Amino acid sequence: MTSLLSTPTSSRIGMFLSRALTPRPATLTRTFHPSLPSHTSHFDTHLFVERLTAHGMTPTQAEGVMTVLAEVVDESIKGMEASLVSRAEQEKQRYTQKVDFAQLKSEIQMHEKNDLTLMKAENDRLMTDVEKLKQRLREEVTRTQAGVRLDLNLEKGRIRDESSQQELKIKEVDTRIESEIAGLRMQIEQAKYSILQYLVGVATGSGALLVSL
Repeated sequence: MTSLLSTPTSSRIGMFLSRALTPRPATLTRTFHPSLPSHTSHFDTHLFVERLTAHGMTPTQAEGVMTVLAEVVDESIKGMEASLVSRAEQEKQRYTQKVDFAQLKSEIQMHEKNDLTLMKAENDRLMTDVEKLKQRLREEVTRTQAGVRLDLNLEKGRIRDESSQQELKIKEVDTRIESEIAGLRMQIEQAKYSILQYLVGVATGSGALLVSL
């Protein structure tokens, strides 16, 4: 008991214990009657008082310690009860959580549905744009092919025209060459005839000269 009194008591329990264990004047002592407190206790107070008395405390001190511990236990239990949630509150909170979860689920589903609708609309728009690009590409390819065919036909026509002109020029050159060859042949024949006449004249003159001798 002396060790209990010498221990520093900075807490509320220590303060009450100090007060309960501090000797009081003889005029203030009162006889202890082992009766239960008016409030509901959470442990056997009578047995607790008997144990304290058995360890050397007076009945008054034992009753004071029991009162302090009973108040502390009651306050602790009240604090625990205040921090706890009642079943009705739990049910209310669970129902609120279910409602919130259902609302959240509904909002998520709505967002997913809206996102799916937007994605589908965007996909349809992209497919339409792709089809337009394909159609434009086909038209461009067709136009390019037509232009290439036209250019090829024009080039073929120009080549044919140039070939025809070249053939005409070749024919003209051939005709001119043949004409010049014919003229040369005629000149050669005339030269042969003139030479032959000259030779005949020389031969005739020589023969006449020889006869006259």
